[in-house]
Amino acid sequence: MTKEYWINLPIKDLKRSKKFFTEIGFSFKTERETETMTALVVGKASMPIMFFEEKMFENVVQNPISDASKVTELMISFDAESKKEVDEMAEKVKNAGGNVFSEPQTIQGWMYGFAFSDLDGHRWNMLFMDMEKMPK
Repeated sequence: MTKEYWINLPIKDLKRSKKFFTEIGFSFKTERETETMTALVVGKASMPIMFFEEKMFENVVQNPISDASKVTELMISFDAESKKEVDEMAEKVKNAGGNVFSEPQTIQGWMYGFAFSDLDGHRWNMLFMDMEKMPK
């Protein structure tokens, strides 16, 4: 049975991606790191998102890589503990060179979040969810 799962994403420059995600507050599993890949840690469960330099990624998937600046392959979402945390993360992303394409805002009356693209164009969003206000 499955013990763990992860997401694999292609990146152009490993050092540049590590710097960006470190600056916005993420960490990495260095025991899973080589010259062409690393594991970004997401959440309390420490689910890794593996970053592979494009050439290696193409070799693994045996398919061309989409240009994430032109098409969206997926959006990775993660939660926040407060609206303040959402606002702070949006500023960190801007300061680290990411593109905030949806500014922090209230969504459907019970969520507060923002969305951004990283240096390789992958799309992410962070949400604070007030479960007491969630429609039933």
